[in-house]
Amino acid sequence: MRRLPVVITVLLTVGLAYYVYIPMPDGIQEPWKLMMLDAGFRTAMHLASLKAWLGYDHYINSVRQSTEGLDGMLEGLGSSESGGEVLPGVKVSDITFAGVPVRVYEPPAGGEGHLRRGLMYLHGGGWALGSTKKGAYDTINRMLSDELNTVVVSVEYRLYPEVHFPVPYLDCLNAAKHFLSPEVLARYAIDPERVAVAGDSAGGNLAAAVSQEISTDDTIEVKFSVQALIYPVVQALDFNTPSYLQNQYIPILYRSLMVHFWLQYLSIDPVLQPQFMANNHSSLDQTNITPELRARVDWTVLLPPKHKKNYKPVIVDKGLQGVAKEVPGLLDVRASPLLAGPEVLAKSPRTYMLTCEYDVLRDDGLMYARRLQDAGITVTIDHYEHGFHGCFSFITWPMDFEVGKQALRGYLNWLQNNL
Repeated sequence: MRRLPVVITVLLTVGLAYYVYIPMPDGIQEPWKLMMLDAGFRTAMHLASLKAWLGYDHYINSVRQSTEGLDGMLEGLGSSESGGEVLPGVKVSDITFAGVPVRVYEPPAGGEGHLRRGLMYLHGGGWALGSTKKGAYDTINRMLSDELNTVVVSVEYRLYPEVHFPVPYLDCLNAAKHFLSPEVLARYAIDPERVAVAGDSAGGNLAAAVSQEISTDDTIEVKFSVQALIYPVVQALDFNTPSYLQNQYIPILYRSLMVHFWLQYLSIDPVLQPQFMANNHSSLDQTNITPELRARVDWTVLLPPKHKKNYKPVIVDKGLQGVAKEVPGLLDVRASPLLAGPEVLAKSPRTYMLTCEYDVLRDDGLMYARRLQDAGITVTIDHYEHGFHGCFSFITWPMDFEVGKQALRGYLNWLQNNL
């Protein structure tokens, strides 16, 4: 009987190790920390799915509660590094722009008549998770406001399941138009020649789409002078790019999860996920996906050889009949900015593109950067060989990653020199 506690302890330890352990590429630094982080996210997802199955709540609401609780715990543990009291000069206000909730960060006032930079930030989270007011987004925007003397407007756009495409995009666009109005820029003493839009992941998608619309709308007097896109998701036609296949099991954004986020955003039946993962939704018999559109997502042309490696394109002759017509969002540039024509891209602002080697969205970012460059736009690509999706947000103890700190510093430095 004395051995029973020991046996139970050993079995529990082995079981926990089995649950936490995920094979990682040698290039990922601090792998065990990433495994622990991923185990926490997976646990939140599993518990949320169980609660939804039992009829308690929508699983997204449960995931939000879990991640918000984790954010609160981490903020408490790392308050000496990331709390608002560290930057007492930054004024934070929760207001609305054109009816859209935003959080405004204002740096300490400069000299009389001194104009400041402006930046609109759109957070990530698969169009379903995340908030401007919690965790790393709040920390990073406070830092940016203080260090770069910038008025930051972080948009609390509506999320799934309450809304679907194009509502999040329209929220961000309306907030952007309000922000760029001469009256608002004057109120915050922002230089109209130094206004940026930025976002990560799904927020990078929204930032790119909003930037395209602003740049081509002749009724808008002030344009964004730069855009900073952090591992953005920019297309939904090919889920078999080299990075989708290479990194399909790399935390924290698995290939299946990214496809799931797309289905939610575009109001597509989740039972079709296997079809989308097989590229059956973009088969050659989809007559409204023209050769011209296909060329705009052709990674065999748009990616450098080092990222194409030995992968082959997955092209299906006959797939889901008519799905591209039934789901118009698939071909809508407001959802997939990579599909925009060269005449639209040619009006884009100077661009900063952050990509990570171990990220399913790596090739989305690299293809968009290449198409912008082909259209004559100056693009700076910061590619992190040791990076993984989400690392930009993991910068405070105890879930801080060195590559995340490097990525954040690269972003801040580029804005310092280009905005």
